[in-house]
Amino acid sequence: MKQDLFLKILVWREKHIKEKNFILILSFVVGILGALAALILKEVIHLIQNLLTDHFAVDGANYMYLLYPIIGLLLSYLYVHYIVKDNISHGVTRVLYAISQRKSRLKPHNMYSSVVASSITIGFGGSVGAEAPIVYTGAAIGSNLGSLFRLDQRTLMLMVGCGAAAGIAGIFKAPFAGLLFTIEVLMIDFTAASIMPLIVASATAATMTYIISGGEALFDFVQPEIFTFDRLPYVLLLGVGCGFVSLYFTRMIYFLEGIFKKLKKPIWKFILGSIVLSTAIFFLPPLYGEGYEAITRLLTGDVTSITEGSIFYTWRDNFSILVLYLALIVLFKVFATAATNGGGGVGGTFAPSLYVGCMFGFLFAFLINHFDFLPISVSTTNFALMGMAGVMSGVMHAPLMALFLAIELTGGYSLFLPLMITSAVAYLTIRVFESHSIYAMRLAQKGELLTHHKDKAVLTLLKMDSVIETDFLVVHPEMTLGDMVKVIAKAHRNVFPVTDNEGKMLGIVLLDDIRNIMFRPSLYERFHVSKFMTMPPGKIEVGMPMEQVMKIFDETNAWNLPVVDENGVYVGFVSKSKIFNSYRRVLVHFSQD
Repeated sequence: MKQDLFLKILVWREKHIKEKNFILILSFVVGILGALAALILKEVIHLIQNLLTDHFAVDGANYMYLLYPIIGLLLSYLYVHYIVKDNISHGVTRVLYAISQRKSRLKPHNMYSSVVASSITIGFGGSVGAEAPIVYTGAAIGSNLGSLFRLDQRTLMLMVGCGAAAGIAGIFKAPFAGLLFTIEVLMIDFTAASIMPLIVASATAATMTYIISGGEALFDFVQPEIFTFDRLPYVLLLGVGCGFVSLYFTRMIYFLEGIFKKLKKPIWKFILGSIVLSTAIFFLPPLYGEGYEAITRLLTGDVTSITEGSIFYTWRDNFSILVLYLALIVLFKVFATAATNGGGGVGGTFAPSLYVGCMFGFLFAFLINHFDFLPISVSTTNFALMGMAGVMSGVMHAPLMALFLAIELTGGYSLFLPLMITSAVAYLTIRVFESHSIYAMRLAQKGELLTHHKDKAVLTLLKMDSVIETDFLVVHPEMTLGDMVKVIAKAHRNVFPVTDNEGKMLGIVLLDDIRNIMFRPSLYERFHVSKFMTMPPGKIEVGMPMEQVMKIFDETNAWNLPVVDENGVYVGFVSKSKIFNSYRRVLVHFSQD
């Protein structure tokens, strides 16, 4: 009965509401739901943190820092493993994968599971951000709402982008950043068909958050001094420094994730993650949770207060100790983040990149002001904000998003130019060493990343299974020329794969190579396939990215290449003409608005 009623609603909608208008309505709904999810996530995280840490002493070490993160990792792991029963880590990467595979279908539980798991993880001290989980949640809301109304694949991908934009806009009160996140990070094409739904979703989510939580920016920021151009050399130097910090952050995260992947048993991952995370937070309490309180303090110029609750508190007025403290935070934040996710927690690297950038920018200015031989001093507050934009730009490979996010988080519009310079220089610096963002590099290495480059995007959408041809007749090395002629009589191809008894590829026989002897019966018993077979100019492995397949075709100038599995067993052939036909078909679909 309910199913029939819903089908009637779908039919009525199709008759009375145009597709473009309906997409705008859905993007509005997604914006509201994304904002509500972001608000719930933030409130639950703060509630748990306040309950656990409000009574902590400020003038010395707090040993519960050794326990709380372990409890958080354990509860998160039990929830994900026994209740969700699905991998929900690396939320942004999973959204990127859904888009790259042209499916854009996320499971219904993703609309809430990441919110629950990350609330527990971060509330108990996990040193990660809530932004990746809320992006995953928002994208899942868009995906499932689109699937409910039977939207096609291209529109479904747009709804995923709307959900992600709503999540970012809602949690940061940053509509521009939400819009630019989908374009620069998720790589949703910026077209006439996509721009309005993304704007509607972002603006709606940000407005909802403003209405419910107030109109003030997320971080208190008062610019202590006007930026002047004599500080420009320091801004350029900061941008380069942020680029290298971004490179350290990205490469170290990837390296540490590899260590956790090598640990096959979850218990060992949990033990290693717990030890690293709890130890890091005990010695460096600002690593607890998202770290937004530490960012707020630095943006107001209050550096000594970030030592509260630590063994460094006694030396809070010592310059050398403060420099060491800030440097250790910059270096070990990445370890705490990787340990949180690797140990069973759920969270993202969005907030950690902001956090590291703020710490590095403040430390950079703090050191400059200490050296008397330098001609001018700089504002530690301004440079902390620039550092946030710089490191985020490098880590995310999203200079525009980083620029507008830093401004929308603080209201620092008067620093637009130095923020732009820092963001651009940091991005250009890391691009020399790393061509993909921290989210995209996991997919890029597997050849599963969809990009704005149309040729590469279409090749990514092409799958090996769709172009493999299996109607080639197989021959064996012990067969005689006479046997070969009998096979040729039945064949429709002029290439014959040669395999052993186990099916492993040994070579090929080309009809042109034996044309001069195949009509001489006197040679039928004298020659064997092993005598006249040749090696193919190249081989394609099953699962190889299509972009790499095309490179092999270009290098070999071949029109047909054999396909083998990881054990060298013959699977079929791939022809260049088949790829071109499939390419044209996908390109037509891909290019439609």
